[in-house]
Amino acid sequence: MRRLFWLAMGITIGVLVVRKLSAAADRLTPQSLAGSLAEGLRDLAEAIGDFGADVRAAAATREQELRAGTGLDAPLPDRDETPLPQRRGAHAADN
Repeated sequence: MRRLFWLAMGITIGVLVVRKLSAAADRLTPQSLAGSLAEGLRDLAEAIGDFGADVRAAAATREQELRAGTGLDAPLPDRDETPLPQRRGAHAADN
């Protein structure tokens, strides 16, 4: 009875080992490696695209903040409303 148990145990372990080795061999075929590489490159390209989009969005937001803070987007005054600077010095009497 004990021998039959160990025989069944050996057969079971042997089957499991063969299955694991077959699965590992299937993963290491050139087609499988190429598929994994292609999937990895696709994921990398997607991550780089997402990072670029985040950077562009943050840059646009910061540019708007800077423009609002410096008044670069303020409308220009009309020419008639712009006061001319007063001259001072030796040539002030000429005006």
